Amino acid sequence: MLEKLYKILEENYDEMVEIRRYLHQYPELSFEEVETPKYIAGYHEKLGHQVRTGVGGRGVVAILKGEKPGKTVALRADFDALPIQEENEVPYKSKVDGVMHACGHDGHTATLLVLAKALNLLKNEIEGNIVFIHQHAEELAPGGAIAMIDDGCLEGVDVIFGTHIWATSPVGEIGYRTGPALAAADRFHIDIQGKGGHGAQPHLTKDSIVIASQLVVNLQQIVSRRVDPLDSAVLSVGSFEAKNAFNVIADTVRLTGTVRTFKEEVRSKMESEIRRITEGTCLAADAKFSYQFLRGYPPTVNHKKETEFIAKLAPNVPGVIKTQEIAPQMGGEDFAYYLERVPGTFFITGARIADRTEAYPHHHPKFDIDEQGLLIAANVLGAATLTYFNRVEVLEAEIEKTELV
Repeated sequence: MLEKLYKILEENYDEMVEIRRYLHQYPELSFEEVETPKYIAGYHEKLGHQVRTGVGGRGVVAILKGEKPGKTVALRADFDALPIQEENEVPYKSKVDGVMHACGHDGHTATLLVLAKALNLLKNEIEGNIVFIHQHAEELAPGGAIAMIDDGCLEGVDVIFGTHIWATSPVGEIGYRTGPALAAADRFHIDIQGKGGHGAQPHLTKDSIVIASQLVVNLQQIVSRRVDPLDSAVLSVGSFEAKNAFNVIADTVRLTGTVRTFKEEVRSKMESEIRRITEGTCLAADAKFSYQFLRGYPPTVNHKKETEFIAKLAPNVPGVIKTQEIAPQMGGEDFAYYLERVPGTFFITGARIADRTEAYPHHHPKFDIDEQGLLIAANVLGAATLTYFNRVEVLEAEIEKTELV
């Protein structure tokens, strides 16, 4: 049945590209998706799948029931875009000003839709059910995953698989990791209240810009001096807001940043240390402050058995040239919530454009992918689904006695 699946996917590769490019031209921001979920639901309805819309807000869940009862596998793809102005000059360039699929979610959606079509053609041979989770709002906390879970998208699911198209890894490469693979992604806001005034009379002010600048430097000491060097942590200040005329000393400044960690104790330490250092810095400058630490997605922790399942399976899938265990990434993903509820794994699929001198990373205005990566992603996800139905017990036994390299 796997060979049939690969053949169907190869025959429908052009449609996969067409869908991806269509979605790329009409991106929608997190929690503002309207037309994209309609498109997704319509595609599944034409296939005859059971379809639920508005799941957790704007999500879509479609169910394919095989000819015989069996396990239930969930496959997830996200479909929101980012507030980025695209700089690529391609025929499928975004037509929405200031909005772009700069993370590959258009590709994820195209992959899952065409895979759903291929699996539908094999439904008479499938022993089990497949749940296609099309998730909104991955890019913006609290994200769509937790709301979709609360709305029942994982009901009856035995295992979940997901992949992320990776624009900086070569086409044909599959990266997997057991355990913590992606970090917790948190946000903080610090408002500093000084005393504004004329730029020619700084002695009569409490310069919020100077205070905030000192704070930015001081915050960097948390990771270097307060966190165990054997633990991972990132603190980045991404926004420094103090808009005034050139000759005005700022009354207030807002700092906004992100914190990335893997361990709960490190996460809590970062939260408390930011407050402590902010308080000390502002006390020394006789300034006031307010502080918010907003917890985002938890770490994405892949299950051992399911990750080894993919690692053993992937080398035999068409298009896969290399499989390897990768280092943890400090990016965050709300796929983490699915893995807190059911066994599963989240892997990366290489899609670097080979003839580009530079591989632009995710969230870059020149982000783009080699669309062959979509076909490989569909092959691996499809193979994982069918193999899980038909040979899961056998593969589990093989994994236990085989040392992965």
